[in-house]
Amino acid sequence: MLAQLTYSQTQHAGDHLLVLLPKTKTFPKDVTHGALLAAVLKRRDMKADALAKSPVAANAADGTLVAWAMLDFDQDTFVLQTQVRKALQLLLEEQPKVIAIAVNGDAAQRQHMAELAVYGAWVNGALLPVRKKKDERKSLQKILLIGEVDKKPFDALRAQAAGNLLCRELTVLPPNELTPGAYRQRVKKLATENKWQHEEFDMKALHKLGAGAFIAVAQGSYSDDAAIVHLSCRHPKAKQTVALVGKGICFDTGGHNLKPSRSMYNMHTDMNGSAVALGILLAATQQKLPLNIDCWLAIAQNHIGPHAFKQNDIVTALNGTTIEIVHTDAEGRMVLADTLTLASRAKPDLMLDFATLTGSMKSALGHRYAGVLGNRAGLLQRAVEAGRQTGERLCAFPLDEDYETELESKVADIKQCSPDGEADHILATRFLLRFVEHDTPWLHVDLSACRCPGGLGSVGTEVTGFGVGWGLAMLAGR
Repeated sequence: MLAQLTYSQTQHAGDHLLVLLPKTKTFPKDVTHGALLAAVLKRRDMKADALAKSPVAANAADGTLVAWAMLDFDQDTFVLQTQVRKALQLLLEEQPKVIAIAVNGDAAQRQHMAELAVYGAWVNGALLPVRKKKDERKSLQKILLIGEVDKKPFDALRAQAAGNLLCRELTVLPPNELTPGAYRQRVKKLATENKWQHEEFDMKALHKLGAGAFIAVAQGSYSDDAAIVHLSCRHPKAKQTVALVGKGICFDTGGHNLKPSRSMYNMHTDMNGSAVALGILLAATQQKLPLNIDCWLAIAQNHIGPHAFKQNDIVTALNGTTIEIVHTDAEGRMVLADTLTLASRAKPDLMLDFATLTGSMKSALGHRYAGVLGNRAGLLQRAVEAGRQTGERLCAFPLDEDYETELESKVADIKQCSPDGEADHILATRFLLRFVEHDTPWLHVDLSACRCPGGLGSVGTEVTGFGVGWGLAMLAGR
């Protein structure tokens, strides 16, 4: 649950207060608890503008824990998000029920501060599920915003926070709890609550369709509960249709090419791409974006079993392409292949897919950026700019045709991947491109920033919900 937001023009009366100031070299006048701040800075031998790098906190005489931070608006969004999050964490460590946020500066500065801080309080004040016998954690119940601001943007920000929280809640669930069957039930419930149209292509239906790429991965599971789930949301004033596609591998053993234990740990998060797509859909619905949105979720597991696919198998995808299996741990591109075909056959104006797809993207970028590739140069430019604006940073990679020579097969139309593994994030996208029909404008996001130890941008948990804010910006045309 997200905390309630209230507004006040008066000074704070409570136990936890965040004071945000624009960066200045001189000590700010009339700052809340200014004498205490001056004493703290003197004791630490800090100049006032050092608050733009490192927030500080201290207890006031009335017992209030006060945190101060300065924001340098010459810095980009990610830097500002990080600074605000670090200041908020000084307060949230005490698990308060209420946090007050005081913003200072001119009107534009106050607005920017308020939006950063309220969003940060929403996404960090809510609790992610754990399964401890005794859970003594307390969620943030109320945010009191002090200072004159425009209230209109906060409804949209709350929707974005709800989408981010949904994404993270699903991603952290244990794999014995979020099986494909259980996931499908959760999605069905979400569809009912949000009045989305709901359609499922279960294994029986997929066999009839000839979705051999998806089936190859799903057939190794002990339960026949995999499916491609299609959700749709229609707006009466929509002039465009957007397709969101998400990889939903609820657990990835690697299949017969079994992952070592270190690499298999946390593979319950391999469904994060589908959670990002769901988070965007939820937020866009709550924001009432004037778009028609189709959301396609490839929900399965990659298990070992007597029927599991294996190296050198040749399978036929939904669009008739024959695929030579090279490595069973490259399962994500297989389930996405048939899902992208279904999604693109509806001829959307834009298609975005999200997947924790390749280790090579994580090797290239680490945990702090995600990679984006696509079939339109203009879309890639928009994607990178939207990342800069939202603080969910993306790096664009090439998708030149000559890379596909590595996927040439002597026995099938295409290899699933290269045995060498070099530039696999690019090869995987070249593979996926084979299944995008009607030359649909398309971007593929490889979510190397799905998890980041210590948090990322506004979000303080290891599971970041990266992609929800970026996706909303893309949908809104920002």
